[in-house]
Amino acid sequence: MEKFTVHHGTAMPLRRSDVDTDQIIPVRFLNHSERTGHADALFADWRTDPGFVLNQPQYQGASVLIAGNDFGTGSSREYAVWALLNYGFRAVVAPRFGDIFHGNALMNGLLPVTLAEETVERLWDLVTAEPARRVTVDLTESSLRCGEVCASFRIEEGARRRLLSGLDLIADTLRHEDSIASYESTRRSAMPVTTSL
Repeated sequence: MEKFTVHHGTAMPLRRSDVDTDQIIPVRFLNHSERTGHADALFADWRTDPGFVLNQPQYQGASVLIAGNDFGTGSSREYAVWALLNYGFRAVVAPRFGDIFHGNALMNGLLPVTLAEETVERLWDLVTAEPARRVTVDLTESSLRCGEVCASFRIEEGARRRLLSGLDLIADTLRHEDSIASYESTRRSAMPVTTSL
């Protein structure tokens, strides 16, 4: 997993709420289990509309998605996170996330940033007025800066530590591989045994 410390980039305003995982990546695109190759399927049903924000040239290359309430609800598909990462997003900002999407994002290196609804609306206005405006998402300080907006966000400390280190749960556990092996080597001898009479 790629480390996330401080990210600088431009942002894309997705002025929609209740964006579920089937809208992020429709089920018909879930035809292979690799983590890569999903960028073209991101918001596939909405991209047929030339006015959809992903089709607007001023937002090409954006790496921070600013969305409305309840982003990532619905099915638990991890593909939704993979599609966002494959497209080039490193952070998604929203007032509230679906719980499973939020967990999947943290496990894959996509930072979900929860901010108040009025702050999200202010960010929408700023990046709409000036699409080239830079956004800084600083996980070391748990803050987001864009123009005059400077907002703090909260993140569970274990997830924050893993993102800063670039470790998913498995890699984080494997840091203790020697201790686990040592424990396993003595565990059997310490366990009760049964013997024949």
